This record gives sequence, C-alpha cells and structure tokens, in this order.
Amino acid sequence: MNLDINQMANKKSQMKIQQTAFMLLGVTLFFALVGMAFVGLKLSGMKGEANDLKKQNAQLLVSKLANSPEFSCGDSFYTSKSNCIDADKVMALKAQEVKYSGFWGTSNIEIRRIYPKTNGEVNCTKTNYPNCNIIALHAGRVGTYEENFVILCRKEAKNGVSYDKCEMAKLMVSFENVN
Repeated sequence: MNLDINQMANKKSQMKIQQTAFMLLGVTLFFALVGMAFVGLKLSGMKGEANDLKKQNAQLLVSKLANSPEFSCGDSFYTSKSNCIDADKVMALKAQEVKYSGFWGTSNIEIRRIYPKTNGEVNCTKTNYPNCNIIALHAGRVGTYEENFVILCRKEAKNGVSYDKCEMAKLMVSFENVN
C-alpha cells in the first residue's frame, strides 16, 4: 500500500510538472505573438516614414535642381534668371544620361513644357528637338511626382540673329514608394 501511495504522489507530481511546463509554453507563445505584432506595427510605421523621407528629398531636389550647374541658365542668357533651365544644356545632359544614372538618387526626372501649349505629348530626342515638349532624364520607373514651375530657355536664330526663347515649364522629380 505504501508503494501505491508513492506511485500516486509521483503521478500527481508529474502531472503538476507537465501543467507548469504547458503553462510556461503558453505564456511564452503569447508574449512572442505580442512581440511580433509590436514589431510588425513598428515596421509598417517605418515604411511610412521612409516614404515621407523620400517625398521630402524629392521636394528639396526639385526646388534646387533648376539652379544646379547642370540645369541652370547661368549667364548664358541676357539676364540671369532664378529657376531658369537651359534646354540646350539639358539635351546635352540627356545624351550623357548613362554617366549620371545614380547622381540625383531619383527614379525619374522630367521637364514638361506647359506654355505655349502643343498638341499631344512628344518626348524630346536629338532628331525632334526643339519641336517637343517632354525632356525625360534618368527615365526609370515612375512613382510619385513632386514638381516646380520653371522657365525653360534655349538659343534660337531668326534671320541670322540669335535670341533667347523662353517658355514656361514644370520640372518634375519622381520617387518610388516603399511597399
């Protein structure tokens, strides 16, 4: 009989140990799931913050790009203009697009002439320039655009006299959203 009581006590003890182990396992799984949910929420917030940073960088870039040496009119026109883009310079830059592929850190840069209006959208190439209205630099995947109004100027000649031809345009910088 003494043996039966010891066996019963051992079985009860084993059962309590198993219950404690399952309870510890359950509590550990619960906290692991709560931790994973917390990390998931933090990561989704980080994606939003990354998109906001990309948008802010694109806004800063579009505001500074028109006055950068690669784009600006500088002193090549009659008067020095702010937010003036030299279309001839940009077309020369477009020919060297491969060299500048990662220079600005954006997915797409476009300059669209908006005034005077033209029929349809025509991408600029060496053959149809200046009879076009879209100069696409570093054309990659299009994302969300940030834009700024600029003056698009080029040199033209009429009756042997060179003059500055300036038009209104939009400088558009695209960035890709983080998914």
